[in-house]
Amino acid sequence: MSKDDPQNRKAAPRSNERYGRWTLALGFRLAATLCGLLPFGLRAGLSPTETKIVATVDALVGEFPHDLERAVLINSATENLTGVREVANLFASQLSALGFASRFAELPASTGRAGHLVAMRQGTRGKRVLLIGHLDTVLPGGSYRREGDRALGSGTSDIKGGDLILLYALRALYTAGALDDTQITVVMTGDEEAVGRPIELARAELMTAAKNSDLALSFEGAIGQTATVARRGSMSWEVEVQGATGHSSGIFSAAMGAGAVYEAARILTAFYELRRMDGLTLNPALIVGGTESALTSTGGTVSGKGNITAQTARLRGDLRTVSAEQLAEAQTKMRTIVAQSLPRTSAKITFSEGYPAMPDSMGNRALLAELDTASRDLGFGPITAYDPRSRGAGDVAFVSPPLPAIDGLGIRGGGAHAPNEWADLATAPELVKRTAVLIYRLTHQRVE
Repeated sequence: MSKDDPQNRKAAPRSNERYGRWTLALGFRLAATLCGLLPFGLRAGLSPTETKIVATVDALVGEFPHDLERAVLINSATENLTGVREVANLFASQLSALGFASRFAELPASTGRAGHLVAMRQGTRGKRVLLIGHLDTVLPGGSYRREGDRALGSGTSDIKGGDLILLYALRALYTAGALDDTQITVVMTGDEEAVGRPIELARAELMTAAKNSDLALSFEGAIGQTATVARRGSMSWEVEVQGATGHSSGIFSAAMGAGAVYEAARILTAFYELRRMDGLTLNPALIVGGTESALTSTGGTVSGKGNITAQTARLRGDLRTVSAEQLAEAQTKMRTIVAQSLPRTSAKITFSEGYPAMPDSMGNRALLAELDTASRDLGFGPITAYDPRSRGAGDVAFVSPPLPAIDGLGIRGGGAHAPNEWADLATAPELVKRTAVLIYRLTHQRVE
């Protein structure tokens, strides 16, 4: 049983629990002070302006389900360039009404991606804040339905619901007069679910925005009372196997060897053992093998007969790691495994550029402390750090480092990347209020 096991925590005396929570909160605030995100001393309750912001959210949030339906009814799967642009236009009009200068940063046709929505308000007050969302979905959309407080459809939680948490927080701040002289940049990428290549070009707008910002907030789905201070990175890989072919009766002979499919099975079995690396996942998503085989972006083809030894096999999947160091170690081990071929077979592995990991940092923890304080002041309870081993890759990792950042500020829900994706509409008021108060405090602090 680890020291983090819930049963261990329950066994501790209640006075120790209170002391632990107090020292953790104080530690968060000290980290925030050191990073220039909080004045020294604990903030208690809401200011008059913050109270006004909360009341404004209550007045606005009734339209949240309608706005989510409008966005989800637009089919904006990554490859649907017209749909991605349509969602951008929808959100751009809302940002323009709040005083943001909005534009669509189109990507070259060679990338196969539409582009990104970039919007900015320029000012000199407080911290310069970068807000990150995305316009695209994994699955084709265009349908929406409600079951009580549950909204169902592609993009409801990943991430159009999160985009609206961002937008409604800004609406509340604008209505309360709290956006004046602030510098806030919004970047909603059009290819988060399948980033364009080369990545350096596809993420140029986001990285440029980061250079003109002091910190970043990202709006992937919220998970309970947590926020994300670290995320795993992801990278695609592909293995191509070659073997001798001929009559199947000759398999295992010196002339025929093991065949390509057995070699592919050996490689996958060895890959499976890498799961022992803490925080790593290695998923083989597609495999084909036979006399002839080929993989496309979303499937594959194969030909052969049961009495012919397989000459080729191809495998494709992804690798997710908690750090750049773990990624390098995993790649070395995978290359070593692939090089150890069965008789009369050979194989090669290639890796594609992907998302970097977002490492934990003092700056990220300071932002978490600020969010935690806002949540407590609003009466919503504490916010803790989510385990990065349970979180996938995200755009925030392209800007953090160097920026302090937190993610997981979007709407609560589930079923992401699946036909039954849903968002919990009942959580929207709480999440919008928390985000609005957080942004207000960040943009009204003195810059050191």
